[in-house]
Amino acid sequence: MPTDAQVAGGHKANLSNPNTSKESKENSKSILDNEFNGGDVPKAGESMDGKNPNNVAGGLKATLKNPNVSDDAKQSAKERLDQMQ
Repeated sequence: MPTDAQVAGGHKANLSNPNTSKESKENSKSILDNEFNGGDVPKAGESMDGKNPNNVAGGLKATLKNPNVSDDAKQSAKERLDQMQ
């Protein structure tokens, strides 16, 4: 079952898609406004609920060793990893 963030993301994508009808865009806008606070829903990664902390830590450690990741992203990953320990 899709999360609220995924559903809202689909409606947001519909609004910016030039190939969808005006009626479809109006429907998506209405749903975002009425059910998702205008599309302001938590992003998929903002909560640890339901996530395996060991997998999250592994991903953060991988970020630290990845040469293609910016220094800012590495610093953020290190801070998040430190908070978990």
